Amino acid sequence: MVSADDSGDDEVEPDDSLRSFGETVKASRKRAGLTQEQLAVLVGYSVQYVGSVEQGRRHPSQKFVNKCDAALNAHGVIIIAARQLSRRRGLASWFRRWAEHEAGAVILNTYECRSVPGLLQPESYARALIDNVPPLATPEEADARVAVRMARQKLLYRIPYILFSFVIEQSLIERRTGGPEVTRELIDRLLECGQLPNVDIQIMPTVSPQHAGTDGPFQLLETDEHEWLGYTEGQQTGQVISDPKDISLLHQRYAKLRIQALNPADNRALLMRMRGSL
Repeated sequence: MVSADDSGDDEVEPDDSLRSFGETVKASRKRAGLTQEQLAVLVGYSVQYVGSVEQGRRHPSQKFVNKCDAALNAHGVIIIAARQLSRRRGLASWFRRWAEHEAGAVILNTYECRSVPGLLQPESYARALIDNVPPLATPEEADARVAVRMARQKLLYRIPYILFSFVIEQSLIERRTGGPEVTRELIDRLLECGQLPNVDIQIMPTVSPQHAGTDGPFQLLETDEHEWLGYTEGQQTGQVISDPKDISLLHQRYAKLRIQALNPADNRALLMRMRGSL
C-alpha cells in the first residue's frame, strides 16, 4: 500500500533523535507481534515508509504517528516520542547539545555579530533569516525551524527566572533583514524583551574604536549546578567549551563588551530613533 506521504525525497541522514524514535516504533511493533508488512497494511503506508522510519531515515508524519500508536496499542508512547522528536527537529545538529544546556541554565550571556539571537527574534525575522541561507529550506523544514525557535523563547519567561544578558551589534538592525516592516517588528521585539526584569539587551555601536568581540560571537552560561560553559559557532559547526582557562578568557571579553556597549537608557533611545527612521 502506498500513501501520499511516501515520497522518497523525504529521507534524511539518520541522527540520534530519529534513530531513537525509530527504535520506539520497532520495539512497539515487535511487542505487538507484527512484521513491518503487517504494520504497513494497518496504518496505510508502504513497507518502505515503515522501514525508513524504523531505521531513522525519515521524519514521520503526524498521521503516521497517530495511526502507529493506535494500531500497536502503544498507549501514547509513540505520540510522546514524536513530540520529543519535533522539539529537536528544527535545531541544527551541532546546536542541540548547547540547547540542552541552555534549557537548564540560571545565567545566559550572549554576544552576537551575525544575526539577532534566536531568543529575541520575532517570527517574521526568523523566517527571513531561514529564507536567505542556502540550501533553501522546504516549507515544512522552515516551519519546523521557526516553531522550535519560538518555543525556545519560553525560556525568557520561565520561573524561576534565567538571567539573560545580550550584547548585539547595531549593524544587525541596520541591515534590515527581511525589509522595513520586518525590521520594525524586530525593534518592537527588542524593546519588549528589554522591559523584562530578567533580560538586559545592550547594543554595540557601529562606530566603536574599542571592541573586545572582534574574534567573533560566543555565549556563556551557568548551569543549575553552578558550572560555567561556553559556546562558539561557525559554518555548520558548534563547540561547547568547558576548559576553565577558556571560560575565564570568555568572561573577560564579555565583561569588556558590556562596558563598551550602550547603557540601557541610551540603548532604548537608539532603538526608538532607528524605528522612527523606517
